[in-house]
Amino acid sequence: MLMNNQIEIVIASNNPGKLKEFIQLFSDLPYKVTAQSDFGVTTVEETGLSFVENAIIKARHACQQTQLPCIADDSGISVDALRGAPGIYSARYAGEECDDDDANNSLLLENLKAVPEVQRTARFHCALAFLRYTEDPCPIICQASWEGQILLEAQGDNGFGYDPLFYLPLSGCSSAELAPEQKNRISHRGQAMQKLLIELSKNNLF
Repeated sequence: MLMNNQIEIVIASNNPGKLKEFIQLFSDLPYKVTAQSDFGVTTVEETGLSFVENAIIKARHACQQTQLPCIADDSGISVDALRGAPGIYSARYAGEECDDDDANNSLLLENLKAVPEVQRTARFHCALAFLRYTEDPCPIICQASWEGQILLEAQGDNGFGYDPLFYLPLSGCSSAELAPEQKNRISHRGQAMQKLLIELSKNNLF
């Protein structure tokens, strides 16, 4: 049940780590954030060639099935020594049917084993798409990146995905060693969310 002046928004993701971050990011705002699984939204094929294209595909699909405003995130890690890989295939890097963090991390380390530390530069990238309704011709798109480098081995127990391998020189630790609140302030998704909140305010959506 919605409280007064709350706006319900569906998060078009089945990733529990991402959902947890979205709930935390929206916790002090007049929104009720709901996972698409609560509406039985089916999986849609991500046929785009960029983070932005895939975010729009997922948001439009969730809008169609829920008839509610939706936010979709498409994000991943891009490693310079691997010509931008895993990129948009980050979640299934170890195989099309393999959405497994440990397998993805192991393959990334294997593919970088001959690359010296100084050349293991990388960045997380996040694209957010907000659609008010299925036919929305002007989705709000916000993007952000988070610079770092790939470690030789995993460090830290927080976060998810490639967080244990993503070293932050300015913080002196891996993303997985940050407290959740700190990560949400400085991460690619946290930065993109702050941009989105500004755009939602501009459009009188809260």
